[in-house]
Amino acid sequence: MKRVAFYTLGCKLNFAETSSIARSFEQRGFLRVDFTENPDIFVINTCSVTDNADKKCRKVVKEARKISPNAFVAIVGCYAQLKPQEIASIEGVDAVLGASEKFQLLDLLGTFERKEKAQVFHSDIREVAQMYCSAYSYGDRTRTFLKVQDGCNYNCAFCTIPLARGKSRSDTIAHIVAQAREIAQTEVKEVVLTGVNIGDFGIIEGKRQERFVDLIKVLDEVEGIERFRISSIEPNLLTNEIIEFVAQSKRFVPHFHIPLQSGSNKILRLMHRRYMRELYAERVRKIKSLMPHCAIGVDVIVGFPSETEADFLETYHFLNDLDVSYLHVFTYSERANTAALQIPESVPMKVRNERSQMLHILSEKKRRYFYEQNLGREATVLFEKDIQDGLMEGFTENYIRVVAPYDPLLINELQRVQLTRINEKGLMEVKEPCLV
Repeated sequence: MKRVAFYTLGCKLNFAETSSIARSFEQRGFLRVDFTENPDIFVINTCSVTDNADKKCRKVVKEARKISPNAFVAIVGCYAQLKPQEIASIEGVDAVLGASEKFQLLDLLGTFERKEKAQVFHSDIREVAQMYCSAYSYGDRTRTFLKVQDGCNYNCAFCTIPLARGKSRSDTIAHIVAQAREIAQTEVKEVVLTGVNIGDFGIIEGKRQERFVDLIKVLDEVEGIERFRISSIEPNLLTNEIIEFVAQSKRFVPHFHIPLQSGSNKILRLMHRRYMRELYAERVRKIKSLMPHCAIGVDVIVGFPSETEADFLETYHFLNDLDVSYLHVFTYSERANTAALQIPESVPMKVRNERSQMLHILSEKKRRYFYEQNLGREATVLFEKDIQDGLMEGFTENYIRVVAPYDPLLINELQRVQLTRINEKGLMEVKEPCLV
């Protein structure tokens, strides 16, 4: 029995796909082991959103070789689709599989015998866009990531994802519901819907046939799953109908993650985004009017080409005044074959880093204020299995991170708690949890 280990870089969608690939190995008689347990095979699922992700891939390959020098190392995922020959030249890599081939890994690699030269299996992204492969994670984390959509028809100036994953395409509502019911037969209590552009859900075989709001309405009726969470959704696709439904749903939690990228309309136009800051502010107001304690996360990019100090301050003040809960801050990095490379006014890296630091500080202030607004409230926490210093953590329905004294009976359980204090690490402490 060969031993196989998996390592995932990047987004929730990658985690869902890695988990599905891992289950296919187990079904063929392989033993899944941890990365450090001297596996015979390493499968590394890559991301290529930033240049840092590329560097991480190289580092993981190097670590894999240290742990198990004679193991077979296969690289899959977005980086593998974008730069297969570059990866094949990395010392220690045995195989590179593109966006569609990663799901055929077992059939393509057979006995996983190492050869003198790395094997490359790679299709043009236009061919990849003709197929959809469903996936969901299981057993890796407390919550499950359920893939509902792949690819993207947007052409944001900074993004390589359409080049790595192809055009937007979706699973059917019927199949997603069947998967959700399958998950409901397990101990999983929370499912996170994920994809590249999930608000664009419904394109099947090249035609728009279904809608995201209809998907969540049907999932809300699935018995056996306590909570559904929507991952990142574009502001122009987050309709009032979706917001109003979540506000009164039985299972969808009050938490949205909405990419902004810039609070400057000038920069939004250069980024080829499909909205202006006014629409974003309107979406936030709508959410808060119906769900005052809803968590709202924001993606923002600093240092995009031609971003002046005035442009950045416009973003800073826009976010400062906006009723949002936390920020995910990304420092712009140049990516091959993106439109942003045609913009001549590059922002010095030192300035990018300074702006990033300012927004990270703002994010902590936003999170602290959001937590303070929730002090004294009752909430339901899903506790996780990670334990540190005698404490366990979990998240409320509105995405507040809670800590409590470790109790094995609480792991993967939904507990009703009172939010009592914010500790020195910025985490919410609670009164002694009790079973719901």
